[in-house]
Amino acid sequence: MGRSWETRKPLIFWAAGVVAYMVAVFHRQSLGVTGIDAQARFHVGAAGLASLAMLQLLVYAAMQIPVGLLVDRLGSKRMLLTGATVMALGQLVFAAATTLPGAAAGRILVGCGDAMTFISVIRIVNLWFPPRRNPLIVQITGLLGQIGAVASAVPLITSLHAHGWTPTFLGAAALGVVSALVVGVALRDRTRDSGTAALGLRAAWAEPGTRLGMWTHAATQSSAAAFTLLWGYPFLVEGQGLTPRTAGVLLTTLTALSMACGPALGYLAGRFPLRRSWMVLTIVAATGGAWTVVLLWKGPVPLWMLVLLMVAMATNGPGSVIGFDFARTFNPAKRIGVATGIVNGGGFVASVALIALIGISMDLQGDYRWAFAVQYPIWIFGAIQVLRYRAKARRLPRLRLATGNA
Repeated sequence: MGRSWETRKPLIFWAAGVVAYMVAVFHRQSLGVTGIDAQARFHVGAAGLASLAMLQLLVYAAMQIPVGLLVDRLGSKRMLLTGATVMALGQLVFAAATTLPGAAAGRILVGCGDAMTFISVIRIVNLWFPPRRNPLIVQITGLLGQIGAVASAVPLITSLHAHGWTPTFLGAAALGVVSALVVGVALRDRTRDSGTAALGLRAAWAEPGTRLGMWTHAATQSSAAAFTLLWGYPFLVEGQGLTPRTAGVLLTTLTALSMACGPALGYLAGRFPLRRSWMVLTIVAATGGAWTVVLLWKGPVPLWMLVLLMVAMATNGPGSVIGFDFARTFNPAKRIGVATGIVNGGGFVASVALIALIGISMDLQGDYRWAFAVQYPIWIFGAIQVLRYRAKARRLPRLRLATGNA
């Protein structure tokens, strides 16, 4: 009986964390698929709508390092419970809001609670599973988390049109209560580390592998994140003339394909650790190539090409998770929270910048093609930084003896 429990408890603890992460992804992406309705409710234009998404992501990004330090000190359970509660409160505020300041307050709370979730789940994986299984388990975590993104697409749009704004987001808030109950009942934490937080932060930042992970996350995540969190639905409906339901199906397709890519990339990252950075660069090149075809297409882009764009962007989320594997490879367990926070923060800072630039471009020119062209500097600079820190990481003498390399 005891041996059976010892075998099962990592899976049970991980499953509780995954439930919390699925709910967090649902909350995170709930604004993106309701963007047009949000513009009408809060009487804002493209820049105003972008400001809501940016504010949410800025809070998320700004919280990454503090949350990483707290996760290392307090453990995953406390942080997941706090995050679920804060996100539920944020959705309650968002449900009742009728003005931009009220909506902003709701999205700030959602971003704050969301920031506490993924890092906490990554810590569970790192503490309870063997290193050789880590890349695959983390990818599966991301895959299962995307169930929340699926629930925030067609079902949320359908509920919004059938029941209205306030009931829909009150229902979203109720999911936070479910998440907190699951974590409270099923999750147990290991002993907390008593190390100095400032030393852990400095050591994690000084590690080239941490910054390799950060730029990996930034270069791969930003395009799909900006698309799914805010600009994809308006681009498909207003820019390409698709029906709301067809746009929702394409967003769901993007999520489903991303879920399918995750385990494959996780297996490849574990099987071929010396090729992880090449996987990252290939993903960036494929995404940029697909967007180039779409943006240069004369007239409305045919549906089959939009599907291919979804296929290319489906690799972005799983590709960004490779950044966390770099953090794990180059940092000890006692500072994995803060290292993961640095990696995650880099990706979301890039996403915030991209969302802002698209919104500014839309207000200045009103042309989605020019607006989405602002992605190119982020891809190019991100790829250069990946090559730069890969070279630095590979020069470390201890890396020649490590099982996981760049």
